Amino acid sequence: MDQRLFLRTGRGLKLTEAGEILYEAVKPAFLEIDRAMDQVRKQGITQGTVRLAAVHTLSYYFTADCVATFVSNRPHVNLSLMGRSSPEVVTLVEHGNAELGLVYDSAVDSDVLDSTALFEEDMALIVRHDSALSGPQDLTNASLQLVGFPPHYALRKMIHSGGLQPHFVTEAETVDAMLKLVSSGVGDCILPSRIPTKVLADYGLMKVKIELPLLRRRMVLVKHRDKPLSALAIALEQCIIQLAQSMSVQTE
Repeated sequence: MDQRLFLRTGRGLKLTEAGEILYEAVKPAFLEIDRAMDQVRKQGITQGTVRLAAVHTLSYYFTADCVATFVSNRPHVNLSLMGRSSPEVVTLVEHGNAELGLVYDSAVDSDVLDSTALFEEDMALIVRHDSALSGPQDLTNASLQLVGFPPHYALRKMIHSGGLQPHFVTEAETVDAMLKLVSSGVGDCILPSRIPTKVLADYGLMKVKIELPLLRRRMVLVKHRDKPLSALAIALEQCIIQLAQSMSVQTE
């Protein structure tokens, strides 16, 4: 085509008549390309699969809210939620089997993970409603009969690091199993104080504040340092951080 499309002027370039004709002809195609690219970008945060690993205890008061908030406006998203112990959560994220992890900070001893602090929480002693215990308890020299997580769980390690040497009468790997065992009178247990009172009431249980020793943990969000997050995972990360900030404000 031996036609000039532009004319150089003092202010830059101007389309010639032939240029105007060509521009009007190709403009719909470029607009369609822009529309398609916009749909692809939106699909990155409204469709697809994202994998989140989290410690078991969070499922009763944080993880469920994260899932509900995140998927409420994303009906085509598949959020794969994996409940594990803290060390297992770390391993899943390290190996790329989960994009994000919610974990107890003391369990994060990794050169390949970045962590973001979310919130702190104290532990409470969980007992039956007919227990004689009431009010803040000094457990320093108490003779405790506990239902607990297995030894590799971070919460079990925290109990020992707090100076307590309880007798673990039985072990369970889920909160539900622990609560059922405590309800049956096997022993008491130590869990995060944020576990809803209603959940405990359904098992005939209640929380007793622990005054001593100080049993507190910090929850963090972890991701792999060298594996960029998908657009969907970034959106989930932002959702988790915002919910954690909102929860911290409510407890201040």
